[in-house]
Amino acid sequence: MAKPSKFEELLRSVTRDVVEHPRDLTRQYAKRFGISRAAANRYIQRLETEGWIARSGPSTHPVFSPGYKRRVTHLYVLQGLEEHVAWERDFKPYFSLSPTVQNIVSHGFTEMVNNAIDHSAGKSVFVWGSQAEYQFILIISDDGVGIFAKIAAALKLPDMRQALFELSKGKLTTDPSKHTGEGVFFTSHMFDSFEIDANGLRFKHSDTSPNDWLHEAEGIFPGGTTVFMSIALKSERTSSDVYAQFTSAPEDFDFSKTIVPMKLATFGDEQLVSRSQSKRLIARFDRFKTVILDFDGVQEIGQAFADELFRVYGKAHPDVELLPKNMTSQVERMWLRAVSPMA
Repeated sequence: MAKPSKFEELLRSVTRDVVEHPRDLTRQYAKRFGISRAAANRYIQRLETEGWIARSGPSTHPVFSPGYKRRVTHLYVLQGLEEHVAWERDFKPYFSLSPTVQNIVSHGFTEMVNNAIDHSAGKSVFVWGSQAEYQFILIISDDGVGIFAKIAAALKLPDMRQALFELSKGKLTTDPSKHTGEGVFFTSHMFDSFEIDANGLRFKHSDTSPNDWLHEAEGIFPGGTTVFMSIALKSERTSSDVYAQFTSAPEDFDFSKTIVPMKLATFGDEQLVSRSQSKRLIARFDRFKTVILDFDGVQEIGQAFADELFRVYGKAHPDVELLPKNMTSQVERMWLRAVSPMA
């Protein structure tokens, strides 16, 4: 791997540098790299041109501040790490976010870093936060066993892809004494885009796509789990808005509703046809009052699959409301055929 240039090194620390040295930045860079002040000033001018630094005050004694582009990175040892301290001390002071966006970013940061602390079985976690003109991006990457492998092992699942499907429902945790299992679910819906890379699999949830998707892919970072989150700086979404989507009534603060992307229930080219597939799907449905079954991207289902899901499970669990949506005509026929004896 090629050694980074001086400018690339500056980009890694420029936001912190300018906050800590608003009046003597030129001297600091000259000292750090063993270069003249004139050479250091050329780097500063380039940083200013590209939006990393803003300048005010007289030309002879300028005062520098962070520009509209900002970036902060930090590598932490997991043992003894406190996620809220890391956010408040190392990241929050260096960004300029609206209260609503800052609340969501804070939530994502603390939830995902806490997952790395409690579940990854790793030794370190790398955090990368970047603010540009229109968007904030947060990346959290640990060196542990990988979230899909961890869940599959804990729940004795036959396929790691099923771990992702279970995760997408919500209320899934391998350590109920510490977690409710709601962190990944709610965080994924708060951000505009949310992606998890682990164990050769990639899951993505995006506001701009009707489907969550999963495919095999090598992560950017080797091993462990990497979470990518992004949100528009002008986003008006609030955490309360997201929580409200998945509760039954305005006064109900229980996580009682979930949306299940049925496309994720299919592995590879398989179709949803068998009772065993349906039984795999309905695991933990009874933890919710309402389960929205989103069939977007699913062209057809089998009679046995539909019967097991809508008639057998529905009859055995009358307190769980199953609400299918985005059905093709074939899926709707199978649904109606399954529920008609119950009418």
